[in-house]
Amino acid sequence: MAGVRRCVLAAVLLLAVCLWVPSEAVGGAKSRPKPQKRPPKNPKVDPVDSTPPAQNVDIQQMTGVWYLLNTASKCSYLINHGTSVEPTVMTLTRSSASAQTLSVSTKTRHNHQCWEILQVYHLTSTPGKLILKGARPELNTDIVVGETDYTSYAVLFYQKQDKITVKLYSRSVDNLSEPMLAKFEQLAEKHSLGLAYLFPFPTYSHCGHVDKDHIINCVPTC
Repeated sequence: MAGVRRCVLAAVLLLAVCLWVPSEAVGGAKSRPKPQKRPPKNPKVDPVDSTPPAQNVDIQQMTGVWYLLNTASKCSYLINHGTSVEPTVMTLTRSSASAQTLSVSTKTRHNHQCWEILQVYHLTSTPGKLILKGARPELNTDIVVGETDYTSYAVLFYQKQDKITVKLYSRSVDNLSEPMLAKFEQLAEKHSLGLAYLFPFPTYSHCGHVDKDHIINCVPTC
């Protein structure tokens, strides 16, 4: 069971944001040419920093059920398994209007079994910007509410270690409007995520109740 849990958790977290591991040189020491002086680099700008949140985001109105409709990403997991993704639903709850966290429940399937992953998004001083904390600060995931009308759709940006994923959520799977999908594609394209990197999710057979043996608690972190 522990091995299955790790597999499910890895799959769900990979859907949230690309994981990146720097490559390292291997082999013995070799003679190297004298390093040349490099020109100064331009200041680094994180993709999520160039994506301002929607104006005056009311995080309280973001609570409730959201169905994942589409994901734009260069994650290797999605590139390799994008045709076999499972229906996924996210529920956001807030204990009070003054609470500085959102409780997050994500339900999806793995090998025909429903699983639920519990997480916490931390609010920041900027409305519409949140943080999913990792085991270390450099493993945090930055989240931006890029577009939403609260009642029908929301576009969320997730960034971890310079890699960005854009997600389209809907309050319902029955009202899929072309303007909503077109807006999502335009926002994804701004981050060089064209049609080849769009992965639609099923809009049927979402998980309901999940028994306690198939709940993965990532609070405070995983």
